Amino acid sequence: MEQPTRLGFIGLGAMGDPMASNLVSRSAKGSQLYIYDVSAIAMKSFAERHPASVVVCSSPREVSRQAVSAPLNTRSLRFSLAHNQHMGQEIVFTMLPEGSHVRSVYLDATTGILNPDMSARLLVDCSTIDIATFRSVAAEVERYGEKTCFYDAPVSGGTLGAEAASLTFMFGCADDGSDARYPLLHDLLSLMGRTIVACGKPGMGLTAKLCNNYCSGLISLATAEALNMGMRAGMDPRVLAHVFANSTAQSTVCDKWNPVPGICPTAPSSKGYKGGFKVQLMAKDFGLAVGLSEEVGAKVLLGQAGLDAYQSASRDPKCRDLDSRVLFRFIGGREDWMDEADVGAAEKQD
Repeated sequence: MEQPTRLGFIGLGAMGDPMASNLVSRSAKGSQLYIYDVSAIAMKSFAERHPASVVVCSSPREVSRQAVSAPLNTRSLRFSLAHNQHMGQEIVFTMLPEGSHVRSVYLDATTGILNPDMSARLLVDCSTIDIATFRSVAAEVERYGEKTCFYDAPVSGGTLGAEAASLTFMFGCADDGSDARYPLLHDLLSLMGRTIVACGKPGMGLTAKLCNNYCSGLISLATAEALNMGMRAGMDPRVLAHVFANSTAQSTVCDKWNPVPGICPTAPSSKGYKGGFKVQLMAKDFGLAVGLSEEVGAKVLLGQAGLDAYQSASRDPKCRDLDSRVLFRFIGGREDWMDEADVGAAEKQD
């Protein structure tokens, strides 16, 4: 029989809110989620949507103290007796904007998660931050002994994936049986995502995420430039996107997140670039990736050009706070092309 679960979640932003919602909604009946965010409005809104299963806390430390779990089960049938060793542990997920926020949430002497009163913890950070910050927090966590573990599990899939519970988690953990906590955490992450990729060891989840965003950021920029080029040459972007989808330029960006308005009706570009992954967040992640390349001595030919593009768009009032595919607007792409296409179609009918 499934037993209720008590969990903690800190960070209810554009990604954290739907992730936490799926976590509590898809857990066993009677489960409770203890939440905290710097925005009281965000916490109030979340609690109102889940009145029977959410408790608002006053600090990250309170979340951690409250989230002392009952027997841990979810809807998954893969739980085994091995999970019993984790009963009574605090399991807290964090989803925060930047490394400085992660440091504060975990390490603040007054309000931080880490404190001498807690005996055992499983801490999973889903933020995309610099690896140096992760290592710094992980080093502090190690001081609390083997019963306290800190994992990186950044995500890919954007707000649409967060809402649909179809995210990909890049989990800094091995799946070879060397970590007994993996099955439990895999099942909990599965409540929020469709694909959990074990990346080998702590820190490798973040490495995978930064490499992924470096690549996807360049694909987005190249797709916007290529479509803009074709449109200026007189080509219908729908036809060109179809060519890409069936040729070597095929990508998820083109097929699902197309930067040209009207190509993908559900994409942020078709909604005034609202929602999605903010361009300044892509600038942050891209910068972290370029920093990683410098740290490990990897030569990147397109890194600085891509970083300049995202940083410049982040400063542009017409682009800031909008989805990162707004680079199509930044480079002067025609967003009103459908109006002209409609006129042309009407003229043909006449």
